[in-house]
Amino acid sequence: MENLNLVLPEIFISLAIMFLLILGVFKKDSSKLIHNFSLIILLITGGIIFNETLTVENILLFNGSIVIDYLASFMKFITIIAALMALIVSSNYLKTFKILKIEYPILVICAVLGMMVMISSNDLILFYIGLELQSLSLYVLSSFNRDEVKSSEAGLKYFVLSALSSGLLLYGCSLIYGFSGSTNFEIIANNLDSDQYVLTFGIVFILVGLAFKISAVPFHMWAPDVYEGSPTSVTLFFTIVPKIAALTVFIRFLYVPFINLIDQWQMILIFLSIASMVFGAVAAIGQKNIKRLIAYSSISHIGYALAGLTTGTNEGIQSSVIYITIYFVMNLGLFSCLLMLKRNDQYYETLDDLSGLSKNHPLLSLSLLVILFSLAGIPPLAGFFAKFYVFMAVIEQSMYFLAIVGLLSTVIAAFYYLRIIKIIYFDQEKEKYDSDHSFWLKFSLTVSTILILIYFIFPSQIIDVVSRINII
Repeated sequence: MENLNLVLPEIFISLAIMFLLILGVFKKDSSKLIHNFSLIILLITGGIIFNETLTVENILLFNGSIVIDYLASFMKFITIIAALMALIVSSNYLKTFKILKIEYPILVICAVLGMMVMISSNDLILFYIGLELQSLSLYVLSSFNRDEVKSSEAGLKYFVLSALSSGLLLYGCSLIYGFSGSTNFEIIANNLDSDQYVLTFGIVFILVGLAFKISAVPFHMWAPDVYEGSPTSVTLFFTIVPKIAALTVFIRFLYVPFINLIDQWQMILIFLSIASMVFGAVAAIGQKNIKRLIAYSSISHIGYALAGLTTGTNEGIQSSVIYITIYFVMNLGLFSCLLMLKRNDQYYETLDDLSGLSKNHPLLSLSLLVILFSLAGIPPLAGFFAKFYVFMAVIEQSMYFLAIVGLLSTVIAAFYYLRIIKIIYFDQEKEKYDSDHSFWLKFSLTVSTILILIYFIFPSQIIDVVSRINII
């Protein structure tokens, strides 16, 4: 029990959820107070992770079902920061739509707790518990704006399809348990017999379930509708935070128990990666709604993150982790821009609403230009380096076909990003948007834009941090 301080973030956040629920029930009109408390709780949790676990080298707790290592600590920290920023930048949006209720921040924190459990899980059962805690919170969040038909539809779609994926995932877990005699990753790795082809079925089922969660092609069908229908604040959360946790689970699951079966899962991962990159880039071209476009764009981006994992090397894992970190910064900036498109208490979210934005809002347009160029992977911005690291890891393993497809889909994606820039700078301007945005919204946009711009000056900072991740 001497290492109990290593699970202190999870214990603290669990107790905090109970406290917030009690406070919300007994104190009337406490939504603002609970929102502020939630931010403080996430900040403290981030601080605990930073202090307690970031220096820890691979420690197993609770009979080996929880692993605390550098990957877990780093991904938890990024998850916390992403959730914190998602809550901060969307507070005005929630007030406008009158959906700043006590349940909203509590559900976000519950989802974060589920993700933290997933990230540290070294056991199939624990991973599944974390996944369900995350999923149940996200079901409710996606349909939070009940007055909107689209939001209710989004929640229902997500619930049905996610429940199906959870069922497949659980079936995969039970198959693996049946043939290895354990749910613990380390024991599964020791008991594996590569001739047992039934294990491959188990791996396939779990990969299908995880691919659903990160909306990789061909299990992406829920993403565009859910992203469009959910409130924008929820879409921001969906786009970034669950993907960080799911990517970590991919790494844990494939590289700890099944690294010896790489021949069997590598092809599946290559297919998921190529299909996601190409389909996401092509499907985004015809979109009119910005949130649907972001959905297809995120499908494409997750393809790049998976490309790093196909390599079966530490360098590949590190490139994927860097990719998802930079992706978080870019998307935070993009959604900050989207939340600024407000006029007379109404938010706008189609591409036409961006027409001539540069005439009335030059600074906002400039930030959007930088973010879109970065998403397209134009040097010397951060998005270019994210793709560069992934392609380097892929080419080092002589997987040239994957690298070529990735480059081609980058070119396709650049087309629709450039089209948005054309709309912003060269189309007829629309009526001016409100400029009285909250300090935190401006702060988030400014910081993410600056980080994207100056990344090339200090790329070694994040590389030094991530290079400590050694799974194999």
